[in-house]
Amino acid sequence: MERVSSRIIGISIAAALGGFLFGFDTAVINGAVDALAADFDLGAALKGFAVSSALIACAIGAWFAGSLANRFGRLPVMVVAAILFFASAIGSGLAFGVTDLIIWRMVGGLGVGAASVIAPAYIAEVSPARVRGRLGSLQQLAIVTGIFAALLSNALLASVSGGAAAPFWFGIDTWRWMFMVEAVPALVYGLAALGLPESPRFLVARGREDEAAKVLRDFTGVVDTDSLIARIRESLHREERESFRDLLGKRFGLKPIVWIGILLSVFQQFVGINVIFYYSTTLWKSVGFDESSALLTSVITSVTNILVTIVAILLVDRVGRRKMLLAGSALMGLSLATMALAFSFAELVTGADGTSSAVLPAPWSIIALIAANLFVVGFGATWGPLVWVLLGEMFPNRIRAGALAVAAAAQWVANFAISTTFPVFADISLTFAYGFYAFFAVLSFFFVWWKVPETKGIELEDMSEDAAPVHHKRAS
Repeated sequence: MERVSSRIIGISIAAALGGFLFGFDTAVINGAVDALAADFDLGAALKGFAVSSALIACAIGAWFAGSLANRFGRLPVMVVAAILFFASAIGSGLAFGVTDLIIWRMVGGLGVGAASVIAPAYIAEVSPARVRGRLGSLQQLAIVTGIFAALLSNALLASVSGGAAAPFWFGIDTWRWMFMVEAVPALVYGLAALGLPESPRFLVARGREDEAAKVLRDFTGVVDTDSLIARIRESLHREERESFRDLLGKRFGLKPIVWIGILLSVFQQFVGINVIFYYSTTLWKSVGFDESSALLTSVITSVTNILVTIVAILLVDRVGRRKMLLAGSALMGLSLATMALAFSFAELVTGADGTSSAVLPAPWSIIALIAANLFVVGFGATWGPLVWVLLGEMFPNRIRAGALAVAAAAQWVANFAISTTFPVFADISLTFAYGFYAFFAVLSFFFVWWKVPETKGIELEDMSEDAAPVHHKRAS
């Protein structure tokens, strides 16, 4: 059993490297955004699109990853994602202008979208039922660790070179190296994927049942492989008759549970979490920190996110999903409202280059710093990991794959909308921007209270398509 446990943990960690690159790729822009905007002379709108352009491709990658994995296998899709990450890292670092930078960022976005779907699906398919939840949570932990690694590498590079805009190795600007560093974990991910066993579910679908039995015996500890393979074969036969039409319903065109999944994804992004991770260096510079201190503060924020994600993993099966989401919405709403209030006291300061920026006087600068980190705590301990947990378990078996694809695509579209509009919102005022996110945090509280089912302790086979009565009848 120890041998099986170590093997399954090992391949789950290797698969979760896709989540690490997911986090790294989406956060690496943080330390580079101001320098590349100056280098390419970008206005607020184009700057926002340069940051969030990858997210369009993320939605496309997430939408098609499932069907490609069913056709070619889970591992080939992982390898292709790694190649896309590698190409994006080098291409973004060597970009000649904003147009090809956006193209290379979108290439990486295809990899991010694919990894966001394939990694958790693969882990679920190879994991023993008794540890599936904990192993599945490695994906979220890998994402926030990737964010931390990106921010840390950005801070180290800027510290050694003298700034993101300063020339570094071979005379290449530091912000370009910030992108190219991602080539290293992308290469590791690709090599790791080549050494993983294929999903037994895919092997059964391709008639390679002897190979599937070997994977089940060696990695999941299944003794009666014939019985399990028969059940897998039966489920695959049922799924052949499914289609997107199974998601359709009478309420605004989709089943209620599908709408709940979509809105969970949208609310997760509309509270503005990725503004903190994409633009936090810019934010802390506006609070009065120099670039080095701002980058370091961003790293500290990402460490906080990792720690509270671990707390969420420990609590989710004890406390329940709904209670944690409600607490998270309350804390996020309070902290975002505090940030909106703090930035209402911002003073415009004109620099030597003639540009104006908002600077917070004391004590509002410290209040904004504390509120931002409380927001990260509220999100990281609840809405960050728990939305992925719910999306993986709340849908009935018959529609799970299709509903997940729709909800994941909605999440990337919402992420794109929020990330693109932040520079424009910030030009209006940071009070307006954080007030907007605070409004949706408060709205998310009432959405969870009225509509989100409690799935703690409920078998997957008992999930309801209308969802409404579940948390009243079965919550524990």
